[in-house]
Amino acid sequence: MVANLSPRKTLTHAPVLTEEVVRYLAVRPGGRYVDCTIGAGGHAAAIMEAASPGGVLLGLDADPSALEIAAQALSRYEDDVQLVESNFRELARVCGHYDFVPVHGVLFDLGVSSMQLADESRGFGFQVEAPLDMRFGPNQTLTASEIVNEYREEELADVIWRFGEDPASRRIARAIVRARPIRTTTELAAVVSRATGGQHGRRIHPATRTFQALRIAVNDELGALSEALGQAVDVLGSEGRLVIISFHSLEDRIVKQFIALESRDCICPPERPVCTCGHTARLKPATKKAISATAGELELNPRSRSARLRAAEKLAEKS
Repeated sequence: MVANLSPRKTLTHAPVLTEEVVRYLAVRPGGRYVDCTIGAGGHAAAIMEAASPGGVLLGLDADPSALEIAAQALSRYEDDVQLVESNFRELARVCGHYDFVPVHGVLFDLGVSSMQLADESRGFGFQVEAPLDMRFGPNQTLTASEIVNEYREEELADVIWRFGEDPASRRIARAIVRARPIRTTTELAAVVSRATGGQHGRRIHPATRTFQALRIAVNDELGALSEALGQAVDVLGSEGRLVIISFHSLEDRIVKQFIALESRDCICPPERPVCTCGHTARLKPATKKAISATAGELELNPRSRSARLRAAEKLAEKS
């Protein structure tokens, strides 16, 4: 689906690290950019402002509701912005279809957006009662309800441990299985809270990690990221920039390892005396370490607290 750039509805949403995104993408007038997670269009609007005159942008999102909101935010740019309903694991295919290769920059703003959290029907949060859904896109088949109510206890514990890194994963999974069927977000949050002893002394709600784990599993977020990063480098032109904002350690670890790997000519095991991998470095890091929000942004936008930005530049091909 291609979104129509005409106003439909309004929603307040503050993108994180916007100044840093524009800086590390090295946005230039007339440049070509891909926003792989267009969301409400905040980052894209900043990119287009810096890329004017002549800049163009391709925006992807699996969530059609996000595309409608982004269409309003970006309506002033009309034909210079193309919005497409697609998961970013299809990045190379979408760019090829729209003849949008090579590009000067690719942006990923990972995780769930504040507008998705605010949509009570989606089931991403547990502050209000909602069905256990958590899908980014309506065409996806797996839901959080299926995982919660149909996975074996061992499978459920593995999801909560792998994607939520919760040390109480086995206890939580056991409690969930015993409480089945669980129909709503508030029911699930209560089960997890009872299984872990409640809120006492905790900085975050005891169900936070379980909900994160379910969302990641439903949307295969880590798998999609691993697939998309290589495609992003493929569509970049020489000296093009790759910028990724992550919100938890699992995502950031994948990004950090990917940039490190693609910045090396040889990836053979250290004990191998002669290189046989044939790997050639395609990137050089543009950030020495992850960039975090400033104190000023933290005060204005608490969501930026966990944001981490990493960037890399594509190297020219060796002749």
